[in-house]
Amino acid sequence: MEFLYKVKDMSGQVRESTARADSAQLLRARLSSRGYEVLEIKEQGFSLMQFQIFAQADALLARFEPISLKDMVVFSRQFAAMISAGVPLLRTLTIIVEQCKNRKLKGVLDEVRKSVESGVSLSDALARQSGVFDKLYISMVRAGEAGGFLSEVLKRLADFLEARQKLNTKVRSAMVYPSVVLAIAILVFWAMLTFILPIFEGLFRNIGSELPAYTRFLMSLSEYMRSIWMVIFVVCVLISLFFLRRYYRTEVGREHIDGLFLALPLFGDLSKKVAIARFCRTFGTLIKAGVPMLSALDVVKDTAGNASIARSVERIYNEVRQGGSISKPMSRLPLFPTMVTQMVAVGEETGNLDDMLTKVAEFYDMEVDNSVEALTSLLEPIMVVGIGGIVGSVVVGMYLPIFTVIEQLR
Repeated sequence: MEFLYKVKDMSGQVRESTARADSAQLLRARLSSRGYEVLEIKEQGFSLMQFQIFAQADALLARFEPISLKDMVVFSRQFAAMISAGVPLLRTLTIIVEQCKNRKLKGVLDEVRKSVESGVSLSDALARQSGVFDKLYISMVRAGEAGGFLSEVLKRLADFLEARQKLNTKVRSAMVYPSVVLAIAILVFWAMLTFILPIFEGLFRNIGSELPAYTRFLMSLSEYMRSIWMVIFVVCVLISLFFLRRYYRTEVGREHIDGLFLALPLFGDLSKKVAIARFCRTFGTLIKAGVPMLSALDVVKDTAGNASIARSVERIYNEVRQGGSISKPMSRLPLFPTMVTQMVAVGEETGNLDDMLTKVAEFYDMEVDNSVEALTSLLEPIMVVGIGGIVGSVVVGMYLPIFTVIEQLR
């Protein structure tokens, strides 16, 4: 441990300094043996055990720190720039580990560096960290290692991840607004029934006359929300969500729920456009990186993010494995519009399939932009009217008895 001590030497001068010792008593004995008169000893800093506890807690927190898509984009950009500049692989990984700000990613990259240092290839080292690097990333790096163009592959990966991040941001912006407004509307409705309506309840009972049916309904609903039945209802909802999540983890459940999500009135069309853009960009990026066709389809199937889309890609994969083309099974699937299948067919005939897929992805990125803007502009007035209707319905229920009393007085 580290201590701050104050001593008086033989000449009478007072000195202050710091020293390390196992305990204050040992430090006092050591200073006294040197002829000092010990005036004060204060503990400073942490003991070795405390440092170890804090280090373990920090490591535990680092394990739960999320690795965002932005972190992966920055890592891929740095990796590609340094490899293309001719910096050796091990030196590149060492520099990136030192500069990485995300603690979890830093630990993962340090493990990758140790694996490469022990003689493992970069793709195999990344495969050992499958929780961070998906099949797409590993497959492209393996293709770049085999073809000798690793820096180009890393640049394409960075471009791909950046485009994917932009797409996710657009979709998230479309989902966040209605979710927040809906949550606020429910909170306002609950607060008015739980706190405001009971204030008027005593007044309504002293009126003496029969209350309107709508007011009686609101008062019954307010009593229900303040009773034990509301707790039971919330518990039942949480249990239902738990079992729904368990069902979603099964293959049948995930395909069923994802299919229902694609069929939603407003968000279903947006989800399909996002799925087509992701499929075309992922598939085109893999083909351009030199990944074999079947391997690329297998990777796209696993990174689709939707079970219904993955099943469609699996049908394409089975037909291509038997010697068929890509465009024919795509034309028989309802997920892919005619324009997409025609562009893919032209790409197969001309040998520029990767370029065609990239163009389709860019087109559907624009479609997603337009759909998000249209959805936002449509939801804004609906949400405003909805919140106004919720608040107004409670206010009307509170003032109806007052109108009734006024009519009776007249």
